[in-house]
Amino acid sequence: MTTVEQRTGLVGQGVDRVDGPLKVTGAARYPNDFSYPDLAYAALVRSTVAAGRISRLDTAAALASPGVLAVITHQNAPRLERAPDSGLTAPPPPLQDDRITFHGQYVAVVVADSAEEATAAARRVEAEYEPAEPILDMGDPRAEWITDPWGTDSSRGDLKGALASAEVRFEATYTTAANSNSPMGLFSTVAVWDGDDLTIHDSTQWPSYLRKAIAQVFSLPEGNVRVLCPYVGGAFGAGLRAWPHIMLAALAARTVGRPVKLVLTRPEMFTGVGHRTASEQCVKLGATRDGRLVALAHESTTPLQIEGTQFEPCTAGSASAYACPNVITRDRQVRLNIPWCNFMRAPGEAQGNFALESAMDELAYELGMDPLELRLRNYSEDNPRLELPWSSKSLRECYEVGAERFGWSRRSPEPGSMRDGDSLIGYGVAGVSFFWYQEPCEARATLRKDGTAVVRSAVTDIGTGTYTVMTQLSAECLGLDMAHVTFELGDSDLPAGAAAGGSGLTAAVGSAVQAACRNLVRAFLDTVRDDPTSPLQGCTIDEVSVGGGRIHRIDAPESGEAYADILAAHGIGELSADGSSTPNDPKVAGMAPSGAFAARFVEVRVDPDLGLMQVARVVSVVDAGRILNEKTATSQIMGGTVGGIGMAMLEEIVTDPGTGRVANATFGDYLIPVNADIPDMEVAFVGRPDRFNSVGVKGVGEIGLVGIGAAIANAVHHATGRRVRSLPITIEQLF
Repeated sequence: MTTVEQRTGLVGQGVDRVDGPLKVTGAARYPNDFSYPDLAYAALVRSTVAAGRISRLDTAAALASPGVLAVITHQNAPRLERAPDSGLTAPPPPLQDDRITFHGQYVAVVVADSAEEATAAARRVEAEYEPAEPILDMGDPRAEWITDPWGTDSSRGDLKGALASAEVRFEATYTTAANSNSPMGLFSTVAVWDGDDLTIHDSTQWPSYLRKAIAQVFSLPEGNVRVLCPYVGGAFGAGLRAWPHIMLAALAARTVGRPVKLVLTRPEMFTGVGHRTASEQCVKLGATRDGRLVALAHESTTPLQIEGTQFEPCTAGSASAYACPNVITRDRQVRLNIPWCNFMRAPGEAQGNFALESAMDELAYELGMDPLELRLRNYSEDNPRLELPWSSKSLRECYEVGAERFGWSRRSPEPGSMRDGDSLIGYGVAGVSFFWYQEPCEARATLRKDGTAVVRSAVTDIGTGTYTVMTQLSAECLGLDMAHVTFELGDSDLPAGAAAGGSGLTAAVGSAVQAACRNLVRAFLDTVRDDPTSPLQGCTIDEVSVGGGRIHRIDAPESGEAYADILAAHGIGELSADGSSTPNDPKVAGMAPSGAFAARFVEVRVDPDLGLMQVARVVSVVDAGRILNEKTATSQIMGGTVGGIGMAMLEEIVTDPGTGRVANATFGDYLIPVNADIPDMEVAFVGRPDRFNSVGVKGVGEIGLVGIGAAIANAVHHATGRRVRSLPITIEQLF
């Protein structure tokens, strides 16, 4: 087995989170923790129809309520510009007209001296509507269809001919429910104006973009806007857009001339910050009798809000998942009167992998073949879509190591043949990949006269461990102890940062940090280049190494100089250097960029009399390139697994079919996994540093969720003989 790169120094160690003490002592400040003198509070009023127009808004009673400072509606709101696209269309600015496109759309914001007064007054706003018949079903003939919305559809070979001549053919339809990102921490915004300068504290995953968006909405220079988010409190993708409630908080603060805090309620979280789309997918497979794939077709249909865009390519992963010569993948979207769709952990892949890996399992049973052997028999050594070698891929090792650790060889092939007392036992497996994603990013490294360093970038840490792994990486690049390095983030005034999403942040900011630190060492060498008293005189960056707070010659380690001594000798208080990263071009690099790969092995126990299912064990083996911190990486896989169990067994947004109202927008009605639902979990990492970025990493934030749904459904079939093709898996399906 190939192991991850030999770990030396600080990088790779499973050190504790540097922000852990602040969090456990309550000293970490989340957006909702910020307060200002004379702080006012805002509460939202939402539409009670899914389509139509506002015919009457009566705010008199609300304005007369105790403590109320203002009620803002489309009738008195100033003109706001639309935020710039972030690769996706930004939501329209709020309160600009009387049009309603989904149930729960904001129609007014009430500002008062206290949160309680604002909430009470918001209930007194009277709204009447001229309702239109909403489009709520993908089968509605009035719905607008969008084909290949992102240019991700693919085709190679002769699918029709290959299916017709295949010795074994299989076809099935799979569905997944809509899921809510809704993290425990309610999204909060605090807006403070100082003349034309605006400071925003917000639960964002992308301060640099939010700054740009707010500036454009309010026609401000970007330099007049500062976005602060040192801690998010969970987001799972919900914090990647410039949502209307953020603009309303800023608008309310400007209207009343006081700082304003707006905290979404739990029901508002279900309609105001996006959700994972439902999906309906058809998979067709053709194979030889010995299990070689000759044809693969994967088509997906997902709903979309009435306007705007959302990237949800459920079938994209299928184009390169297996070595198959004849492949077609197609994605379609249907516009409905629903709240805005948005990224949720492992967007597209979460739904698409369930369909593909369930279909592969079904094909294995049709062939009378071990499901793991079928996957290995169709393993793709290169990226079959780009026809380039992967920048790294150790999925085969994931299968082999996972099977050994899980005990796959103990599996009895016949469904329903494994028991423990009254419980039916089932084993399931799924192969997993996640697409490569990376954005440009900037960082700045500074060394001070006391020998300590601070490294900065305007990114966020959404709980993934960015504070910690970037401190580790910075310390190793500069040759310092972690205690002597501080990593600062969550401030849009820092060097422009990439989004914390798409499992691309670590590669983006890590490469920028690495470049900044290298440039900082080079700046020290420039300082002593002509210094005859320095042992580093005339050295280039390739002739030195760092360690123990000093730079030393590679050919003579004893010959070197401490950072602090260089600064003192030259009368310099501190030195800084910038660094940046931009994604490679696959064609130029001559390789296909690789996201993470994994194999998921699951054991379920089913009570056939009660229809109750329990996930008993999960073994996850992951190829994530170079692991910067094994502890935080393991935590990410475990957290993603919990989300996958929720998607597979519990989570479903239920919408009233007549009105479009989300009917279960509370944690009392929207079921999520609790501790009792979570089994023993084992996580292992294999592979080599990836070649597509200088740090060698592949993100682990998304991959932890992918494959759990398919592995559980496959295990259920093995336990019971019942094939479940829809998520979540319900008691009714198991009776």
